[in-house]
Amino acid sequence: MNEPFETAVRRHAATVLRVCRAVLGPGADAEDAWSETFLAALQAWPTLPAGTNVEAWLVRVAQRKAIDVTRGQARRPAPTDVPPEAESSLGIPGVDGEVWQAVARLPERQRLAVAYHFLGGLPHAETAELIGGTPEAVRRAAADGIKTLRRRYQPDVPTEGAIR
Repeated sequence: MNEPFETAVRRHAATVLRVCRAVLGPGADAEDAWSETFLAALQAWPTLPAGTNVEAWLVRVAQRKAIDVTRGQARRPAPTDVPPEAESSLGIPGVDGEVWQAVARLPERQRLAVAYHFLGGLPHAETAELIGGTPEAVRRAAADGIKTLRRRYQPDVPTEGAIR
């Protein structure tokens, strides 16, 4: 890869963090997955073929790291006294935590479709490869997820096909 790794981090860090937060919810797990994504990417960077869609590749790495975090959560003991979660030092300009909570409450398939397609920028076909199913099913799940989020944030706006 001819592009310096630092440039790729600057260009795609926000996208990868949005995907990690959408998949894992806001908090330390998403930030851990983000860090693990870029550590793995740094190791693979010298062998990455020229012409690779770096953003799509990083989103795929983030997806795998998010799976690792999810599997790790299942193996960890549950804490009894959880300290209040601190605000992320990275933050997301213009977006509050309420949106991420709403995304986290979506059914898993819709959440993953929204995360990989709308936040990660993957086409429906690549998203279907990641989460399984057909591109059409992923398109439907993503549309249903966005529809649910719109209803939640714009309850007075009629949805397509709604009786007025």
